[in-house]
Amino acid sequence: MKYKKITWEDLQPDILQYKSAFSKIKENLIDPIEKVQPRLINGIAHLHHQKQGFPVLLIYGKENLDYLKLIAQVSKNFIIPSSELFGGDYQVVNDAVILKPASDLQHTFTSEGKVCFADWVEKKILFGYACVYKNRIHLEPGLIHQANGGTLILSLKSIVLQPKIWFDLKKFIEQGYSELVPKNKKNTLPTSIPVMPLKLNLILCGNADSLHNFRTIDSELYKIAIYTEFEENIKISNEDDMLAWCRWVVYLAEQACLPVPEENFWPELIKEGIRATNDREKLPLCPVWLVRQIRESFLITDNLLDDKALCNATQIRLWRENHLQEIINDDILLKRNLIDTQGEVIGQINGLSIIDYPSHPRVIGCPCRITCVVYPGHSELIDIEGNSKLGSNIYVKSTMIIQSYLMSELEIQLPFIASLVFEQSYCEIDGDSSSLAGICAIISSLSQHPINQQIAVTGSIDQLGNIQPVGGLNEKIESFFDICYRRGLTGQQGVIIPDQNIRNLGLSEYLIKAVKQDNFHIWTVKHVNEAIYLLTGKLWKNKEDKQNCLYYFIKKRIHKQNTNSELNSHRWFKWFK
Repeated sequence: MKYKKITWEDLQPDILQYKSAFSKIKENLIDPIEKVQPRLINGIAHLHHQKQGFPVLLIYGKENLDYLKLIAQVSKNFIIPSSELFGGDYQVVNDAVILKPASDLQHTFTSEGKVCFADWVEKKILFGYACVYKNRIHLEPGLIHQANGGTLILSLKSIVLQPKIWFDLKKFIEQGYSELVPKNKKNTLPTSIPVMPLKLNLILCGNADSLHNFRTIDSELYKIAIYTEFEENIKISNEDDMLAWCRWVVYLAEQACLPVPEENFWPELIKEGIRATNDREKLPLCPVWLVRQIRESFLITDNLLDDKALCNATQIRLWRENHLQEIINDDILLKRNLIDTQGEVIGQINGLSIIDYPSHPRVIGCPCRITCVVYPGHSELIDIEGNSKLGSNIYVKSTMIIQSYLMSELEIQLPFIASLVFEQSYCEIDGDSSSLAGICAIISSLSQHPINQQIAVTGSIDQLGNIQPVGGLNEKIESFFDICYRRGLTGQQGVIIPDQNIRNLGLSEYLIKAVKQDNFHIWTVKHVNEAIYLLTGKLWKNKEDKQNCLYYFIKKRIHKQNTNSELNSHRWFKWFK
């Protein structure tokens, strides 16, 4: 068997290799954006250097002020200082409005080519307006006038919710001038207002949904626009990458007027970062997430940002957000939700799942009991979740893969019907991470050999029986461990996970301690055969001892069932004669 038992050392990222980087963070502090956001830099540079085409850049990123502010800071680096003024000066003379060339920045419609940004705009805010107030004409500039000659950065959400704004903005940029309209459409102005010269670079930042909706609104412009991304993670390959990430964190802290973390703060932040990215080789770049870690640590410390401050802040946040997890665990401990963590049962296995409530800030881990019963019939797998429309398309696909793998392995039609179900599940099941548990439950039920209830399983399979990686791994493992811990660790309990998921592990300290003390175990597997052996103590197929494997027991049961069916058919035939 090629399965692997993970040691406690394997559960922790090798942070010590970057220890020297933590002492260099304060040396030669430079702007780290170029290192951590190269695609963003390139896209903004391309926008400002191009001379032809529609000057618009689409950025895939989150639509909040923190992101827009950082994009604005990068854009300012590409604005070439100049004495040229843009726009003009509106003057009202005897109820007539005239436009004079731009000559003084004190005039509200005159700009020096600034960078402006906003996470929400409406027509009056963006384009300005004209109105009559106390029998006098009043003219109010908009964002496009403040950014005239420079760059305007907008969140896409306000654009896609107000398509007319987009088409007016597009028209003004294309024709090179803007028009002031009355504040109230019902009240006409006593005079016409000259158009204002307009020169503008436009940056639109949006998430996947906003970009998709914008493409629906204006597919032609979407095709010709420059596109780039605000990268959410950075891959840590060497000390330079780690140093760049740390300096990025310091940069964000200084922007938020927060103190620079101490050296022993960084290992704890890295551990939290690995949990956030679910990848040991990547750390988060999200300004909102990073500033939150520092700000919450600073709230409970005495002006010293060290490892204890971050640990305390993390524990307090976990307690504050963990009420739903405690309710689920209590239901299991009070046996309202039946989960066995000791003993052996035929056709029953502990699966590992997660619940993602849209309104909850955390993913909730939840062990689930999967059972399978077998009875005489004609080679059918009844998926109760799918048939009752409680399974998503991906889940239904995974049960089809289970059936295909089993039929190809047995090479014979089963004279049985296998019924598979998630017990005490009352909401839709999504994903294929339960397919490994499902095939093991079916094999156990067919072979009449019990499964060890001290072990829980997660992983998906392909038609060849290979194990594929899954998501939400840390929450899944910790949820089962919590139940075992509160019932009392036996030293034989643990979880089976896909081998490819090792890099996604970022487990809590108390779980790592249990693994170190040999009270809890984590095994990785690459094939169904390895998982079945760990769960049952029997090989799926054994070339050396063919009569001591689950495959043989199933074949023997099939033969017995076929013989009984033939005898019953013969009796009926004799009676009929």
